[in-house]
Amino acid sequence: MVRILRPFTRAVTYTRWLHLFMAVVWPAMWLYIFAARWAYATAVVLLVLAGLVPAMRTVEGLQARLLLTGHRPDGASSEIVVAPAATGRDRGRTVVWLQSRLALGGAVAFLTVQLPMLTDDLVSTARGGSPDEATFLQVPGHHWWYVLLAPLPLIVLAAAVVGSGALITVLARRLLGPSPAERLAALEERTEQLLERNRIARELHDSIGHALTVAVVQAGAARTAGDPAFTDRALGAIEETGRAALEDLERVLGVLREAGKPVSSRPTLTDADRLLESARASGAKVDAEMTGPLATVPGPVSREGYRILQEALTNVLRHAGAVPVRVRVHVAAGILVLAIRNPLTAGPPGPGRGSGLRGIRERAALLGGRARTGPDQGDWQVHVELPLG
Repeated sequence: MVRILRPFTRAVTYTRWLHLFMAVVWPAMWLYIFAARWAYATAVVLLVLAGLVPAMRTVEGLQARLLLTGHRPDGASSEIVVAPAATGRDRGRTVVWLQSRLALGGAVAFLTVQLPMLTDDLVSTARGGSPDEATFLQVPGHHWWYVLLAPLPLIVLAAAVVGSGALITVLARRLLGPSPAERLAALEERTEQLLERNRIARELHDSIGHALTVAVVQAGAARTAGDPAFTDRALGAIEETGRAALEDLERVLGVLREAGKPVSSRPTLTDADRLLESARASGAKVDAEMTGPLATVPGPVSREGYRILQEALTNVLRHAGAVPVRVRVHVAAGILVLAIRNPLTAGPPGPGRGSGLRGIRERAALLGGRARTGPDQGDWQVHVELPLG
């Protein structure tokens, strides 16, 4: 019993009822004014013409989203589209929707008026009165037990209201829902959003992870060195790395605060000296060689190359410590090559779950390149090739 009555406790049941009534208000007024049989046929023709107007899909979508699903017209619900019709198929679906809403709304409006009148007739004839001639179903005779049937039309009306509301909502999702092209566009937009989130996560991992690794290594080295001059240099390196990490963090947070704002002033390979000096200040012996026109490397490739180099140096400091590192960055023949090598250490590996190496491979794959990471002839290597085209 509770489940049966539950729809009548929801506001959307009554807004759907109102939505169906609104479909027949103006045809009913027209029929009342002109009192002609052709009035309804004219309403049907006008609805066909209105459905061919692209903006009509927006109007109907706004009404349906608010009254049928309970979502705000400007909400994020994608079940019902509030954009103008872009193709002939969309306009045809709008025409079918308008005709279906008119037909179903007319039936519900008719039952809403007639069924309560039928209940009144049953009660009236049970008491010896006469039925209303306007009722579509005349009650024959006068019997006291008609009063027992009086609730039946109201029950039928309640079922009609709930059922028609559910039906019109299903039709709205099918006829006013997104077309295949719109679904594809929404999927592409969602994919771009996910890629942007992954990129922001990688930005935070690379930048903050690098800064924390340098700070930990420098602090540990300063504590064990016992040299005031070395301690001053270590604190300076920690300060510089922390300041750069805060700048990167501010840029990423700016993207989060303003979704439509692109990342600006992100470091590129022309800023790689900052990474190399930071690694040297942490104790690593970096042998770097950069050849080719780095300034002509496209922005996306240069930015991702910087992050790959940053992650590779971070891994060296985290897992190998102060060891010799050979860095080669080469631009030629439409390819950017980054090669970072360091000796494998016999000690236990540092903390980490391999997310940095996975990020390197993902960055390379997104740009159509390839990355190799792992042991090679007694060294640990990170070798990345990125196309410039």
